[in-house]
Amino acid sequence: MKCTVCKGPAVIDIRRHNANFCAEHFLRLCRDQVAKAIKDFAMIEPSDRALVAVSGGKDSLAVWDILVELGYQADGLYLGLGIGDYSDASGETARAFARDRGWTLLEVDLPTEHGFDIPTGAKAARRVPCSACGLSKRHLFDEAARTGGYDVLVTGHNLDDEAAVLFGNVLHWQDDYLGRQLPVLPARQGFPRKVKPLVRLGEREMAAYCVLRGIDYIVEECPMAAGNKHLGYKEALNLIEAASPGTKHDFYFGFLARASARFTPDAVAERELLQACARCGAPTPGEVCAFCRLVDRATDREAVPVALGRRPG
Repeated sequence: MKCTVCKGPAVIDIRRHNANFCAEHFLRLCRDQVAKAIKDFAMIEPSDRALVAVSGGKDSLAVWDILVELGYQADGLYLGLGIGDYSDASGETARAFARDRGWTLLEVDLPTEHGFDIPTGAKAARRVPCSACGLSKRHLFDEAARTGGYDVLVTGHNLDDEAAVLFGNVLHWQDDYLGRQLPVLPARQGFPRKVKPLVRLGEREMAAYCVLRGIDYIVEECPMAAGNKHLGYKEALNLIEAASPGTKHDFYFGFLARASARFTPDAVAERELLQACARCGAPTPGEVCAFCRLVDRATDREAVPVALGRRPG
């Protein structure tokens, strides 16, 4: 197998591109794809301060590495979620990555700063752990970016992630979610700008990128993700992709080009109803935001029921 670019020995094939790449040209491809996503969707300006949500997994570490390689000012943010050994290992992996490079890693520990961990929060909310986790992460990411004076919040969602989420939202016609499923969510009413620079790259590419760059990352899935519907959606899309390379890309980018604008007005109207939370000041459709209500229930300070099914940001 030869590199399509230089005809040297290839290390990876990418079927949707009908191409093979050596290590040098594959790493260049990854950087070019991120640069293209940033340019096409106006994600990050050269003068912006970016905060990268880092989990210790391949995607978040890779996107942080690529952004710095491209010359952006990017710090990391790690959230300690209290998920036993998994959180301990993830935190140490993120710290080692930042320490080895001399980069800034901010840390927020959910149990220490808010009095509960994700298993406790999920039980208190009477919902699956991923709901309590997602709510907590969104709130803490927004808060850290806002209080730290960052211009943009970066997440490591890749093409596989976005295609799977889109698949699930279309299956159930989640209009509100479809209106927000964009590579960029602009800053508004207390929310930082949120961007996903990896939307042109898949999980396999990110794993290969980390191997070739010598980046150690957590391989294991979160133990609380068992039963997560999006894992099933990913498996279904993987089967389709294997038979028809490029399907995920066409599905996701076809939605952006042809359908997403049909759903954005409802999302915009929903945002106009937001007000500052009476407790923490975060944007919320009610008097008290869902995160503050979750804190109350998880720490036995009874409050109104926690609604985790919808997210305004």
